[in-house]
Formats: sequence, C-alpha cells, structure tokens
Amino acid sequence: MSGELRYVRAPVPVHFPEHEQVPETKQHFRLRTLLYDFLALAFADRATIGCDQFVYWDPTDPKACLAPDAFVRLGEPDHLFRSWKVWERGAPQLAIEVIRDADERDRDWDAELARYQRLGLVELVRFDPNALDARLLRVWDSVGDDLVERDAVNLVAQSRVLPGYWRIVETPDLGPTLRSATISTVRRCIPRSTSAFATSKSNFGAAAPERSVSRTSGAKQRAPPAALERAP
Repeated sequence: MSGELRYVRAPVPVHFPEHEQVPETKQHFRLRTLLYDFLALAFADRATIGCDQFVYWDPTDPKACLAPDAFVRLGEPDHLFRSWKVWERGAPQLAIEVIRDADERDRDWDAELARYQRLGLVELVRFDPNALDARLLRVWDSVGDDLVERDAVNLVAQSRVLPGYWRIVETPDLGPTLRSATISTVRRCIPRSTSAFATSKSNFGAAAPERSVSRTSGAKQRAPPAALERAP
C-alpha cells in the first residue's frame, strides 16, 4: 500500500487581501510613520513590527481581520511581510491605534475592542491626537479572558509588552505625538532628517519614571502646553 495520502476533492483556497485603499489624512500618515520608525529603530533586532497591514486570526474567514496602525510580536527580528496570519505566525502581543479624526473617535469602538479580544492581544494602545479631553492616551490589557481598560491613564503609561513607558510628547508641527520612553531620552525631539534616526541603541533600555500630570477626565479643553512633555 502506498504511503501517499489521497483526498476526495481538491482544497478550496481562501483569499486573504493584502491591502485596501482607505483615505488617510497627512497628519495620520505622519503620526503612524513616526511611531513605526521609532519602534523599528528600538526593537527590530528582537521583534517583528507591522504598520497598517491586515492581521487575520480565522483561517476560514477573511473578514475576521484588523489593520492596526502599528503592531509588535516579540521573538524574532523584523522582516518584510505583506499580511499577518495568526495561525502561521502567532498573535501580536501589542497593537496601537491612532485615531484618524473626530468621526472615527467613538464609531464602532466596542466592536473594534471585541475583535482585538478575539485576536488575543496582551496590550492595546489607543492614541487620539485630537482629543479635547484628557483621553489622548488609553490602554487596554488582557486580564483573564477579557480586554480591560486601565484606570487613570493620563499622558504616561507603562507598557506590559515593551520595556519602558508610552509617553505623549508635544511637538511644534504635529502637536501631541506618541513615543516610547525607551528611545534615548524622553525629551529627544522628532527627527528633522533621516540622519537624526541614528540614535544610540545603548540608550533604549533606560525607561523614564512616570510623571504625574494635572489633567482630569472631565476636562473639556486640552491641557496647557506645559502639561505635555515637550520636544525641545
């Protein structure tokens, strides 16, 4: 008897799209690109980093997907890939969403959270650069079988996945930006040229201590500039 396996029909391929045309503002493009560049510079030697690429978690359903503005899976060096399939690569531990505009702020967010819970994240970061209250930075953690928002997150939050802290830094041209405090010092400015990205990796492990910020969840105006970490 031959050891070759035979089947009653040929397998039916499932198509998983690798891209989609979605309108994007220039501000959103710059914010997510800046975030990706910082993450890649700091962690590309130990983590795979995605940026606005489809992440699929159900091999039978191409509609079961998300496209985080950035995501990270620790364990192997960064490399090129077109989309991410959890059943082949494992689930990302971290995802970051940069809110594009006011219309997107609360639209279907509960449904989005439910999808991230099914994905199996450890940490979800939501950055809303145009928020008019104290909620520029929000963080959800995997707790048991649930994805639960942290209480009292202001402008600094420790990461459970990466060493260091998430920090909001005010810049002259973009306004609030999201940074990792493991990138050199927390006061390093946004690079003005590609050469500025040649930051020494020896500084990446120095996480900054958490700062208290005088912002309340009921505030209706953005905190005064002095309350935000400023890029010199």
